[in-house]
Amino acid sequence: MTFLALLDYASVLVFSLSGALVASRAQLDIVGFAFVACLTALGGGTLRDLLLDRNPVFWIANSNYILLAALASVAVFFTAHLLESRLRWVVWLDSFALAIAVSAGTGTAVALDSPPVITVLMGMATGTMGGLMRDVVCNEVPLVLKQGELYISCAMAGAMTAVLGIWLGLELGLSLIACAGVCWSLRAGSILFGWHLPVYKSRPPRS
Repeated sequence: MTFLALLDYASVLVFSLSGALVASRAQLDIVGFAFVACLTALGGGTLRDLLLDRNPVFWIANSNYILLAALASVAVFFTAHLLESRLRWVVWLDSFALAIAVSAGTGTAVALDSPPVITVLMGMATGTMGGLMRDVVCNEVPLVLKQGELYISCAMAGAMTAVLGIWLGLELGLSLIACAGVCWSLRAGSILFGWHLPVYKSRPPRS
């Protein structure tokens, strides 16, 4: 198994767990769990592959990805009630999934010889779009759009770190590890210490 495939598997697993926990908060049935988990786990990578014209899409080429997401959702369906704070678990699982998925998306774009700007955008899309779809479907405010939240900016910083590492001559694997480290560190700092971006505040017009 290649390093990129391992990253894809890891991001699918962790994102499917977070998606299933969101489904538990929405009190869905087991089919709803599987749908939300698969949407969360596969949505970002699917968009990435479609935009990069990668044919077939990764989970169609290898159905083990969707099976992994479905099995994870079933496991959460029967165990979610044991967690004291499902929201906190969602937030932290999502932070790990974000870092892994951004690395996977960035690495895939690099493997397809995409230019640096596209590589960064594909890393961001892979890491953020699945969670965005999950939150919209479950009628929650998307983490991507929460006021001042460090989320998509973490994805951008991570992907840019990987691109910079490759430009400096680092091996792809080391660059992607650095990508995940930067992305997760910023996201964890946002969760623990309240790091956030400046928020626009309108002022009344002058008379």
